[in-house]
Amino acid sequence: MTQQEPAPWDPALAPADADRRLHAPAAARNRDAILSVLRSVLPPAGTVLEIASGSGEHAIHFASALPDLTFRPSDPAPEALASIAGWTTQAGATNVLPPLRLDATDSAWPGTLPPGETPAAILCINMIHIAPWAATEGLLRGAGALLPTGAPLILYGPFRRPGRPLEPGNAAFDASLRERDPAFGLRDLGEVTALAAAAGFGTPEVIEMPANNLTVVFGKQAGR
Repeated sequence: MTQQEPAPWDPALAPADADRRLHAPAAARNRDAILSVLRSVLPPAGTVLEIASGSGEHAIHFASALPDLTFRPSDPAPEALASIAGWTTQAGATNVLPPLRLDATDSAWPGTLPPGETPAAILCINMIHIAPWAATEGLLRGAGALLPTGAPLILYGPFRRPGRPLEPGNAAFDASLRERDPAFGLRDLGEVTALAAAAGFGTPEVIEMPANNLTVVFGKQAGR
């Protein structure tokens, strides 16, 4: 059975050391595979807004590897925000902006961004299966309102796919999530795609990733 990655952020995670930085083991395992995709789908410059940044380790890793981009992390959890700030300081990252307290279930979250800051891309790693469906709705609606034509919305994580049985590891992971909270669970990619289309995005590019995960890249359509 393929081992499923744990959620990138969990309040039970211990600090990486004596400060307020947190360590998510999944980030170390998947960051380079995700980075390989990001190199081909992100614009050459601009600000990448990351939703549900968790510990902040992904943002720091990507920022170090992609110095011409600026990363804006965000998360609703105060512990995560403190960790992101700690990792940013420890890394001396100059292209990582201060993290925003942002809850995707809040319909007004696009207003969380500073005035005049328009993201060139939005990235969300391992969130939609460990959050209520309202978070997916809010993420896609907000991304559709914020992103300019052609800009990517990039999702990473495990999904259900129409006409395909879940892999054994993902089936076990899905069951454990639903036991933890009935509002959690792997989302159907067809339903996510339909929701994205309603928010102004085109047909996604779906990229197979290690450990039965996917990277799903939506492009904002013109006139939407």
